[in-house]
Order: sequence, then C-alpha cells, then structure tokens
Amino acid sequence: MTLIAFQGQAGAYSDLACRNAFPGAGTLPCETFAAAMEAVHDGRADLAMLPPENSIAGRVSDMHALLPESGLSIIGEKFQRIEHCLLAPKGAALASIRRIHSHPVALGQVRKLLAELGASPVVEYDTAGAAEIVAKLDNVEDAAIASSLAGGLHGLEILRRNVEDHPHNTTRFYVMARAPLALPPETPGLMTTFVFNVRNVPAALYKALGGFATNGVNMTKLESYMVNGSFTATQFLAEVEGHPDQPSLRHAFEELAFFSTEIKILGTYPADPFRQTLQG
Repeated sequence: MTLIAFQGQAGAYSDLACRNAFPGAGTLPCETFAAAMEAVHDGRADLAMLPPENSIAGRVSDMHALLPESGLSIIGEKFQRIEHCLLAPKGAALASIRRIHSHPVALGQVRKLLAELGASPVVEYDTAGAAEIVAKLDNVEDAAIASSLAGGLHGLEILRRNVEDHPHNTTRFYVMARAPLALPPETPGLMTTFVFNVRNVPAALYKALGGFATNGVNMTKLESYMVNGSFTATQFLAEVEGHPDQPSLRHAFEELAFFSTEIKILGTYPADPFRQTLQG
C-alpha cells in the first residue's frame, strides 16, 4: 500500500488532501515539512504531499526554503478545497459555544462566525490539534475549527459546515517522490517547476525571462526570496507550462542560463485538472 507523508497530525487538512488524492493510501503524520521529506528519503513513506501555497494565506515560506535542497522531485500537484467545520462535543449547540479553538490562520478565516456567535478565539498549534483538545475538554462551550476528518477521528459533531468567510479557500500541494517522472516531451498538460538565481547586474531578471516570452512559453508563477540572509543574492521559484525537452522550453532555458548563476529543475509533472476551473 502506498504511504504518504504529510506535515501535521492525523485529521489535518494535509491528511485529508492525501486521502482525497490517493484513495486507499495510508498516511504518515510528521511534525515538520523537513521530517516529511526525510520520511520519503529513508523509505518510511513512498510520497510526500506538502503545500507551497494557499489562495488566502499566500505562499508557505518554509517550503520555498526547503524545496531546492530537498533532494526530492515534484511528480504531481493537487488542489484541496479547505472546508472549515465547526466541531463540538455531543450535546453542544450553536447557542452554547463560548470559545472556538483553532490554528491562527484558520481563526482568521472565520471572523464572521466568531462575530455571529460572540465567541472568543483560542489559538492552538494546528486545526487537528484543536479538535483533539476540544474532544478532551468535552465542554459544550468549547468548539474547534477543523476538517470533517478531524471531527470524525475525535468523536466530535459537526455543528456547521463551510464556515469559512471566503468560498475560494484552496490549498495547493506538491506530490514529491525520490525519483522524477519519466515523461515523454510531447506529453500534453505538463508543468515544470524550477529555481534559479540571476547575476547581480542591471536588467538581469528582465533579460533572463525574455527567452520565455520570445519562445511562447507560458509562465504561471514567479516568486523571489532571499538566499542565506543576503539582501543581494535573490533566488526565484518559477513554474511554466511544458516539458524541458520541448524545443520552445529548451530554448528558453538556454537563454535563461546566460543570465543565471544556477538553474535547478524541481520536477516536471501533469497539471491538476483543477487548473482548468481556474482558467475558466
């Protein structure tokens, strides 16, 4: 059976994403992103599913720092709709709730519910952990914001589903493995993720990216972040449509190499069909 490592504890949204993406697979909770990657390296897990970004909270900075040196390859992507549930012990009702426990990001996504119920937010280390804490408190005045999976694992009732303020709350996950996928260059619907550094000269980034435009390559993502605490050495994470061995993308990478000190491809993989809904 396939075993998938994720960051968090059982019932976390990452756990739910693993189960939805790979029905029937086992999941392995890990304390950190680095620990989940290490579980794949040492063979305790076959894959890792780790989030680079969320549609509301933005990028996950720890992942961007770990990806280039992870030694793993991105072999897929999955989008998981985040559906917050208000969970409480049996016997609780909306009118009885006085405190709502969850991760600070999740609490920030249910401000309307907090105002409606007049409940006080209680910060916990993660959403699944909040569900576990509320189950142990077993108090009708305490509720948690977490996934339906966490509620089921800890015997909590769902008082209300989809309590998030914004219905577009979605997390994207990379599926990571020890070896890259062997995909023919002509395979349709591929994405390539890579990192690169540009030389510290005027217009270096402009010139580096020009090859993608002139070769008709669609770049869907470009983010910058500092390297080793330096204010002058900037690293970029980029994503483009296509395979590196396709002529257009190969020529674009050749031009990029003229203005870059390092290029590292992190993976080429099939685009999630969810992308079609984003374009629509």
